[in-house]
Amino acid sequence: MTKSEPLITCQNLTLGYEGKIVISDLSFIVNKGDYLCITGNNGSGKSTLMKAILGLKPPMSGRIILDGGLAAGEIGYLPQQTMIQKDFPATVREVVRSGLLNRLGLRPFYNAAEKAMAEDNMKKLGIDGLAGRCYRELSGGQQQRTLLARALCATRKILLLDEPVAGLDPQATADLYTLIETLNHEGITIIMISHDVDISSGYATNMLRIDENK
Repeated sequence: MTKSEPLITCQNLTLGYEGKIVISDLSFIVNKGDYLCITGNNGSGKSTLMKAILGLKPPMSGRIILDGGLAAGEIGYLPQQTMIQKDFPATVREVVRSGLLNRLGLRPFYNAAEKAMAEDNMKKLGIDGLAGRCYRELSGGQQQRTLLARALCATRKILLLDEPVAGLDPQATADLYTLIETLNHEGITIIMISHDVDISSGYATNMLRIDENK
């Protein structure tokens, strides 16, 4: 039996904002290769938890430990889209390449290997034929594939997905779930927030229910 390799460990985590606690004393471990689905009602703190894992929101107490050589800048993130983001006036290629920004350091331009990575990720997600199209002209499913390709450019290890199928039609939803499952089978660890417990539980290896803090 293969020994589990922790990537993220949350210990006695309490999170909140403006003095209000939304998550209290939460502990869990995400191992390499896991597909963790996080569920809970609106306002229960699921998105706050993701921001804490990304290092964007400090815990009120407890701690988050990144293991396995994982750095905060190596976590791919697909956030919930706003209407402004859906109307973003850039090409698909430009959006996907923006996932490489953390790799640039002080360099002003992408190198050949980074450009090739973006092209490979677009091909992997079936959007290479849309590379020159304007992002805001795409369907919802195509936009989510573009953002997923962007997130892949930031990581070879782990993806954080916040309601990735929200607003998609049934076919686009099924296609995106299949793509995410394939990425997990290829070795990428998945942490996904979802309201769709019945469907997402069929793909996840682990489930975490967060109840609203009273």
